[in-house]
Amino acid sequence: MSWSILELLRKNPEELKNNLKKRFIDVSLVDKAIELDKKWRQILQEVEKLRHQHNVLSSQISKSTGEERKKKIEESKQLLTILEEKEKELDEIEKERDEILSSLPNLVYDDVPIGPNENYNIPIKFWGKFKVYRDDLNSFLEQTKGANVEYEIINWKPKGHAEMLEDVLHLGNTLKASEIAGSRFYYLFNDLVWLDLALLLFAIDYMTQQGYTLVLPPYMLRGEVIQSVIDLDTFKDAIYKIENEDLYLIATAEHPIAAMFFKEEIEKDKLPLKFVGISPAFRKEAGAANKDLKGIFRVHQFHKVEQFIFSPPEDSWKYHAELISNAESIFQQLGLPYRIVNIASGDLGACAAKKFDLEVWMPAQAKFREMVSCSNCTDWQAFRMKIRFVDRKNNKKGYVHTLNSTAVASTRTITAILENYQREDGVVEIPKVLRRYLEVFPKAPKDYIYPLKNKII
Repeated sequence: MSWSILELLRKNPEELKNNLKKRFIDVSLVDKAIELDKKWRQILQEVEKLRHQHNVLSSQISKSTGEERKKKIEESKQLLTILEEKEKELDEIEKERDEILSSLPNLVYDDVPIGPNENYNIPIKFWGKFKVYRDDLNSFLEQTKGANVEYEIINWKPKGHAEMLEDVLHLGNTLKASEIAGSRFYYLFNDLVWLDLALLLFAIDYMTQQGYTLVLPPYMLRGEVIQSVIDLDTFKDAIYKIENEDLYLIATAEHPIAAMFFKEEIEKDKLPLKFVGISPAFRKEAGAANKDLKGIFRVHQFHKVEQFIFSPPEDSWKYHAELISNAESIFQQLGLPYRIVNIASGDLGACAAKKFDLEVWMPAQAKFREMVSCSNCTDWQAFRMKIRFVDRKNNKKGYVHTLNSTAVASTRTITAILENYQREDGVVEIPKVLRRYLEVFPKAPKDYIYPLKNKII
């Protein structure tokens, strides 16, 4: 499916309406856009007719003299005034129409489950051996929906990551952070800081070995750019704006990487372009008022390694599979058991045509929790950012497809490690794949993170 939204509006508006129905959005927006486009084309005809008349008059003026010339000059001025008014009206209608078109979400891909919310998401794969507390077995079996999964029943209840963080390991402090910065902020100390850094190093090491170009992007974007990358009306309560400046803090490296070719053309034979970005992520989490208030699962700032691909349109689904495969490889190497979920239409962000989430099993919570989101945005972002490919061999232009996926979000992955790798005595084993990134630092932990008898502060 191609975004080509103006063409769709004119030739097949029902497809746009059906897409909104799949997303459980009011279809009246499409009717409004049709009405404006009809009016725009009508006024365009008037403008073209007035331009022709003005050109004819201009030609006649050059050939006339005396009173006739004066008369035609006056007619030309009057015509030009009318033309300018009509052109202004044309521009205003075009702007209003295009704002509506830009506000429409991406076209939902064929195999996306149809449903209004996350309850309609469909698990399509399970991996790993799941650690399940005996009293949580029925809940686990219900969540795995009869899938053939391997699990181990344990007779002791694992502690939640928030308790591990502050009361067992004594390597975090959210109370003081909330006092000086507000809720959803945190301090991490010593071993958990090393663990954060090791996760980032591991992810970028793995991704660069897969041929992805490592990038450290800008941490802020101008309003025009951020509005092209995301649906800003929907996300305005999630993104931090810099006061009195046309700048927004990024919520992920996806956004500045997507904007790397803002209003540019890319030679098609250079595609795909694959990047892995490392950056902080800043999020208001305004829509999560009472969710995950304790600990560091849902916070206002964290570190993130992000995968991103600019793809030829015909290959984007192949690269969507590649991105989720990369994420799976990372979590398999970390030894964290997970499921892959096909996200329902009503739970999709506006940018995505299809999205997979990788959700790790959290034995203390007895729930699967999202660690990775992997989206094919097709040409939704490229259309808005005016990023085209140029195929000189076939004399063709078009919009590239953009795809993104988390590789690692540091704090969330730490929560998964604290719950999956803890022992009954409170000791946390460090995943083996991370140890080589720690062994070069004398003060970093090596194999285990041990509980402290006393808090650091």
